[in-house]
Amino acid sequence: MTMGTVTEWDEPAGYGTVGGDDGRDYFLHCTAIADGSRTTEVGARVMFEAVAGHLGRWEAAQVAPSPTG
Repeated sequence: MTMGTVTEWDEPAGYGTVGGDDGRDYFLHCTAIADGSRTTEVGARVMFEAVAGHLGRWEAAQVAPSPTG
């Protein structure tokens, strides 16, 4: 799993960006949030799986709150 911070979130659109601790930016869609809540907050620390997206960009999947906050 990769760790990162939600850097952008567009609530009406349901997507945003996670800045990974590895220096990459990952697209985040609300359906990738593991608990089914479909929302998050900017600044939230998260852990996620980095996957190759269908649009040729890296995406965050199985996004969950970081156990370390």
